[in-house]
Amino acid sequence: MLDKGYRKLRWKIIAATLCFSLIPLFVLGFTIYYQFRESYTEKILQNLRTLAENRRNAIDLFLDERVSQLTTLAYTQRYSELQDMQYLEKVFTLMQMRSKSFIDLGIIDQDGNHVAYSGPYKLRGLNYRNEEWFHEVMLRGVYISDVFMGFRKFPHFIMAVMRREGDRSWILRATIDTNIFDALVKEAQVGETGDAFVINKENILQTTPRFSGTLHSKAPYPKYSPSSNTRVEALKANGGQILLATTSFKNKEWLLVVQEDPTVELLPLFHALNMAIMLVIGGILLITTGAVLVSRAILQQLIRADREKAILDSSLMQSSKMAALGKMAAGIAHEVNNPLAVIKEKVGWVKDLLVEEDIAKSKNFTEFQDAMTKVEYHVERAKKVIHRLLGFARRMEPVEEKVNINKILSETIGFLENDARYKNIEIKTDFSEKLPETISDSSQIQQVFLNILNNAVDAIGKDGEIQIRTSSVLKDKAKGYTPFEFQQEGLRDQEIEVCISDNGPGIPHETLQRIFDPFFTTKEVGRGTGLGLAISYSIVEKLGGRIMVASEPGKGATFTIYFPVRGE
Repeated sequence: MLDKGYRKLRWKIIAATLCFSLIPLFVLGFTIYYQFRESYTEKILQNLRTLAENRRNAIDLFLDERVSQLTTLAYTQRYSELQDMQYLEKVFTLMQMRSKSFIDLGIIDQDGNHVAYSGPYKLRGLNYRNEEWFHEVMLRGVYISDVFMGFRKFPHFIMAVMRREGDRSWILRATIDTNIFDALVKEAQVGETGDAFVINKENILQTTPRFSGTLHSKAPYPKYSPSSNTRVEALKANGGQILLATTSFKNKEWLLVVQEDPTVELLPLFHALNMAIMLVIGGILLITTGAVLVSRAILQQLIRADREKAILDSSLMQSSKMAALGKMAAGIAHEVNNPLAVIKEKVGWVKDLLVEEDIAKSKNFTEFQDAMTKVEYHVERAKKVIHRLLGFARRMEPVEEKVNINKILSETIGFLENDARYKNIEIKTDFSEKLPETISDSSQIQQVFLNILNNAVDAIGKDGEIQIRTSSVLKDKAKGYTPFEFQQEGLRDQEIEVCISDNGPGIPHETLQRIFDPFFTTKEVGRGTGLGLAISYSIVEKLGGRIMVASEPGKGATFTIYFPVRGE
């Protein structure tokens, strides 16, 4: 589990990576999609505009051709000829041969009387004087009507041309086939949902829409608005949105309406949007996964570096303590050693005087002699401490000799057997039979083992157990060796591991951090100097090894010492 600081740093790394990666991704994706949508929508609207204008031009041409036919006929034929039914029938037949867009043909005099007719309906003799279209033709000369019912009681629209012959005016009128006209308009329909129709200025449908409305009924949309330009817009209709193009005809106040469904026309755009969304989601997942993996790798490297730094700092601090201790020990040893020598000499002289003089007959002689003996004992004890300080301060180079760790441990255990037996402490051993020999200093190694074992005996007190185990391991690997691995790995990759464990009271956590500090001891005053483990740490380090301790209160302590395996 990561501590709070590392977790916070990890989330900062992930957040920074995602921000600097996803924000440009979103901006780029939105910009590309926006540009594509605008250009694609503009293209669709332009296509719709072009379709409407082309269809309007085609219908304008159709109407112009029909008007030109009637005008040509009216001004090339006389009224007296055309009012003849047989002649009119002949002319209409010739017109039908060229174009089947006319349903009938009729001649109407200036009073509105239908004087001649050729077609399927019985319209001869009817009077159109009161009809709106009659007055429009007489006024304008050429007229195209809206769709109306008329005498036929059926929706239709007409074209009429008025001609003057002297003082007489007459009208040539023709009815347009609405099926042909509707077909022309419906050619503007695109797709399954497209529509096209024509409305007049009162918004009355002049053709039949594909989906809503009937011929000659009011169109629901759009509102008639004559303009010389084609308009393209988006409207809401029938519960959805539609694209609408409207354009006016040249010779008639009609509006051509072309309708398209944007969901169909913009389908490729929606596909592009879905693909872009999928790509963005994929990018987010990929970037997020990468950020998590990268942050994890960075944190692991940082934790590893912090641990190595902590170990290095601890080692440097310990080395600094040892160096400072060495300087202090050297000064103290030289300053104290001379007075101790003088005290010891004077104590010997006093003891001689006590024997030679009459003082031996004094009733306090025994106390004098006992006091001198104690002074001499404590001088010797002080000299030993000073000697150990000098040895530590000098940091003498170790003697290089071939040593057997198992043998050194056995000899060291022999020094402590009587004391351990007296305190009912059992020392168990588990020595590896294939433990390699190494080049080192046997006396200094023995001093390390002796210090640690003495501490274990003191920690247990009475009725306990000490376990000593040796093995050969690969450097920086928690596994045992086989002979084959020894040959494969080489001497430089081997270490001798010595584990010394006791079932004493253990070492508290706050004490564990200071256990190798010089002069630090948990023993009673006068029973320990606090130099044993500090000197052991210095010796092991000097010999190229390392020493570690692990302990829990109430479960004893374990010291693990590693010595490098070196050849000659």
